[in-house]
This record gives sequence, C-alpha cells and structure tokens, in this order.
Amino acid sequence: MSRSDDVLRLHRLAHAGGSAALLEWLSARLGGWTGVVDAGRGRGPETAVRGAAELSARGVRSAVLHAPGSATLLFALDGGRALAAVLEQPHHPDAATLLADAAVPLALVLRAEEAAMREERAALAESRAREAVLHLLMNGRLSTAHQIAGALGPSLPEPMRMYLVECRAGRRAEVARRCEELTDGRAWIVRCPVYVRHLIVLVPAGPAAVPAGHDPLAEALVAVAPDCTVGVSGELPLREAPAAYHQAFHALAVARERGERHARFGPGPELVLAAHEAGAGWAQALLAPLHAYEPRRPQDPGGQELRTTAHAWLNFTSHATRLLKIHRNTLAARIRLVEALLGLDLARLGDQAALSLALRLTPGAWRGNAAAAAAPGLDAVLRDPRVTAWARAQLSALSGPDAPPGARATVRAWLAHDAQLAAAAAALGVSVPGARKRLTRIEVLLERSLLQSPSARHDLWLAHRAEELAG
Repeated sequence: MSRSDDVLRLHRLAHAGGSAALLEWLSARLGGWTGVVDAGRGRGPETAVRGAAELSARGVRSAVLHAPGSATLLFALDGGRALAAVLEQPHHPDAATLLADAAVPLALVLRAEEAAMREERAALAESRAREAVLHLLMNGRLSTAHQIAGALGPSLPEPMRMYLVECRAGRRAEVARRCEELTDGRAWIVRCPVYVRHLIVLVPAGPAAVPAGHDPLAEALVAVAPDCTVGVSGELPLREAPAAYHQAFHALAVARERGERHARFGPGPELVLAAHEAGAGWAQALLAPLHAYEPRRPQDPGGQELRTTAHAWLNFTSHATRLLKIHRNTLAARIRLVEALLGLDLARLGDQAALSLALRLTPGAWRGNAAAAAAPGLDAVLRDPRVTAWARAQLSALSGPDAPPGARATVRAWLAHDAQLAAAAAALGVSVPGARKRLTRIEVLLERSLLQSPSARHDLWLAHRAEELAG
C-alpha cells in the first residue's frame, strides 16, 4: 500500500469514525499500542507519558525513545498531548512516516470532537436550567423562575397557554425548532423531566397566539410527524402553571383518540374553587403534622420537601423519581414517612384523594394552630352544597346520551378497587384490555386522563363520595 493510499485512508477514517477509528487502524497497521497521551493527566503507557512531557518541556515536535526490545514514537499535538506508538523492535519501517501523516487529521478530529462535547455539555446545562425553571413554576416560586428564564431567553409568557406535545423522543428537537419558528422565538420550551416523549411549551396567550375556532400552532406541530399529538390548556396566568399542566395533560388524553390529533382542555367546574371555603380549615388540620415536621438529621427531608414529594407522587406515582431526581427507595421511604405523619394509608385511593385535595387547598406551607384542630372531617367538606353541585356536574357526562353503556358502573368499579385495572376488570367480569378500552372511551367522554398520571382518579373518587353523601 502506497503512502498516498495510507493518507487517504487516514482522512476517511477521521471523517467517518473519528479519533477512535483512526487510532484503532493505526494500531492494527503498526502492530503495537497506539494512542493519544496527555502528560498532564498521565494516561497511557509510562514511557509514552514521560515522552509527551519531554516533548512539551523542550518544545520539540517529535521524538523516539528506545528501550530494550521496543521503541516509543511520539508526535506532538496541541494542548500538551502527543500521538504515541509503542512498538516492538524491529518495528514497521514506515511507522514514523505513517504517524507523522496521521498527526494532522488526528489533531483536527480531536478538536472537532472536543467542540462537539462542549456543545453537548452546554446544551445539557441549558436543558437542566430550563427544567429547574419548570420546577420553580410548579412550586410557585415565580420571582426566581423569571430571573433564570430571563438569562436563558425568552422571558416567560404572562398570561400563557401551555402546549403538551407527545412524540417520539428523537423528534423532540425537531418539534422544538418548529415551535420556535412558528412563535417567532417567543415560546418557552422545556423537555418533560418525567415522560421522555413529552415536550412542554409555554406560549403567550391571546388572539394572536390562538385564534378563535382553531389552533394553528397545534395543527402545525402535529403535522411534523404522524406520531405527534398535542394537548392545549386554557389561558391562565403564569402562577397557575400547575393547573395549566394538568389541563394540557387531560387534553392530550382526548387528542390521542381524535383524528386531528390535538385537543384543547374542556372547561368545567373546579373542585378547589368549590371546596375552598368549606375545606380550607380541614386541609390545614390534615397537613399540620407535615408542615410542622422537623427532621432529626440535617440531611433528612423537612416538611416542605416531604410535601413536594407527596405532591409529585400523587401526580406521577413511581415516575416521580425522575421529577425529583431521587432513587425509588428514597421515594418509598418518604411516602411511608408522610403516611406515618398524617395517619393515612396511601395504598387506598380514598386517602390519596384526600391528600391531593388538601395539598391543592393549601398551595403554600402552613403551620397548624389550635383552631385548625377542631376543623371538620372530609365528609363534612364534601357535603357542602357547592361541592355537591361540582360533583354532579363532574359526573353528569357518565349518564348522558353520549356515554357508552355501563360507563358509570365501570368508573365505580375502578374507583372501588383503588384504580387498579386488573382488580376492576375482574369485578366487571371483563378482560384487562376490555376494561382499559372502556376507560379510554370514558377519558374522551370526560375530557380527562384516567389511565396515565396525572390522572383525574382523585377528583372522580371525591365526586362519587360527594354524590353518595348527598344522595
């Protein structure tokens, strides 16, 4: 093989396979160890590292170090590194020429790889920062969220509409670019930390962003690929970001069953508004032990962190580990501690629903007082006429003309068995896929997600309980 053939091969390997492919070919061609050594880090054979240090110290470009039975050939690269080959004697006659020819493309490809790594680290840092802003929004810390978002750009929209885009994980970058184009860079975009197929987009609300009667942004996003589906929240102030996320998630469940593959959240009565006056004292009394909790060790979670953990677990079940960046055993231990503090059994859907309502009725941390101890129980809250009206409105669709046969019985059985699909299917006398299909049809009817979290199962349980108490 001629030198020109070798040079051509080296450049092709550098272009197609990078530094690893080039070094692997050199090792096979020369019959010895070949690699990049860094005198500062001390990586590689001892002779090669010592030689790289000598090259750097003396300012020379190449050297050969001899040892009994072997030779180390070195060619200087940038940054105190060197291309080195440790070869047995006698070595390949063209080894020095081949290494000299390889040094140029290797130096170039190393720079390109390092630039790509820096770009990847910068992109990861920005992604983590955007995720942090999302956490701040979901926990009501708007001032800090605005500061970080202002540094990243664009500013957070106020008021806003939230779009939840579901697509293959590999398409999220493409969807994000398309969204930036369609909104002139005004959309605030973050990859969902829980679901790898979801992209969360905050868009300035108003007639210009979402014309009445149709949604050009959602239509354009679903056109990116046949697997894209979009759920859209109502127009809300930024402080209502948690509610906007739930609305978009429920709309996404409806969109999956529609031919146009996008849907906007169907407005309806809000439980928190209906229950606030009757339930605020009850919620404060229930959560008082949690908010007053002080850990024994500084490294253990305090009351506010336990509250955040409980809220994440209620919304995302086991997927909360991704949101909170904790191990599943840590999550389980925290939930057990919350159960012990509050006297709840969170394996029961009723206790989950009670905790969910209490957390929503007390959006900030609160420390109990004597008056809260005399607060009424949950049933007294659910007997309030405003909650009864909410429950009847919530459940009316299950008995309406569009309801599939047995809709109310299906939901009742599912709730009675703590939203466990297999147990509900057995009680209904149908297969698990059959029960899943029934609940999927009911999702479209209610315009709420049931089978995926965040789910409307807690509100449905409360609505059924309020209806029982009223009837």
